[in-house]
Amino acid sequence: MAIEVTVKKTEPMTVAFVSMKGPYSLIGETFGKLYGLIGEKGYVPAGPPVGVYFNAPGQVPDEELLWELRSPIAGDIAPGGPDERGLGIKKVEAAEVAATMHKGPYDQVGATYGALAGWIAENGYEIVGPSEEVYLSDPGKTAPDELLTEVRFPVKKR
Repeated sequence: MAIEVTVKKTEPMTVAFVSMKGPYSLIGETFGKLYGLIGEKGYVPAGPPVGVYFNAPGQVPDEELLWELRSPIAGDIAPGGPDERGLGIKKVEAAEVAATMHKGPYDQVGATYGALAGWIAENGYEIVGPSEEVYLSDPGKTAPDELLTEVRFPVKKR
């Protein structure tokens, strides 16, 4: 699979987040909780949502998957939480990432991850943190084959 990879620096940001343990089938309802918090507090989303994945299917049972959903928010909002629902606010530092685009259904992103990890290894980088997905399309308004997701890993030069 040929992919185009960009190594870039992300911007520091303040995010509303929810940390989760369990199957990825909970992502849709968890985004609902996250955006519920944002609305409840009157925060203003300031960019596309991000999923951070600390392990992967096949590494652990689905019930043991660890992941976090984030939404960048505008303004100078103090970090806090997570609360009893797992929701909170935190600062995310800038990071160097290797990134590529995945076009298509979320359940077919595995091949993109494999190609990106291969590119990282072949080009003298090493992965230094969990994978991230930046969701550039709204799955409620976009056909699965047209979904755009930026897939990225934090990296450093070997």
